[in-house]
Amino acid sequence: MMPRLLLTLVSATSLCVTAIGCEADSKSTPKARVQTRETIGKTTQEVRNLKPELDKGGQVTDGKIHATDYITIQADAYRTSVAKIAKLKVQMDLDQYEALNGEKPKTYEEFMEKIIKKGQPDGIRLPMLPYYQEYGYDPDKRELVVIEYPEKKKAFEAQQDKDLSAH
Repeated sequence: MMPRLLLTLVSATSLCVTAIGCEADSKSTPKARVQTRETIGKTTQEVRNLKPELDKGGQVTDGKIHATDYITIQADAYRTSVAKIAKLKVQMDLDQYEALNGEKPKTYEEFMEKIIKKGQPDGIRLPMLPYYQEYGYDPDKRELVVIEYPEKKKAFEAQQDKDLSAH
């Protein structure tokens, strides 16, 4: 009698485990949400070296508003304006550096040390951009640029579309 009860318990337990496992597999696992970042009122001293970022798929933005619908044009105008203001501040500091030293910083490292001054009290604090954009230094043109990562932007827009259609 005891072996039969034990066999029944083992069979029932394995059946439950199998059923639970199948149920978990049958449900589609949701895609991980895109991890964005806060931008309003936030600043950064992160500026990337342009050349390696281009190799990673980044593209220099043209600084123009491209949105066409009423809702997203507001956000696009804000992002573009914030980036332009940051670039103007950095350009002013680059011009001042050039006036004092005869030329603008030649390398990314020199730019970070002499212009951005990361971690220093008198360093430049740039407005935070959306997670699919970063600031970059172009050592050839010796200017601050905004780098956009199309794949990150595409994932963000797909998530927004999904969130809007769910409501």
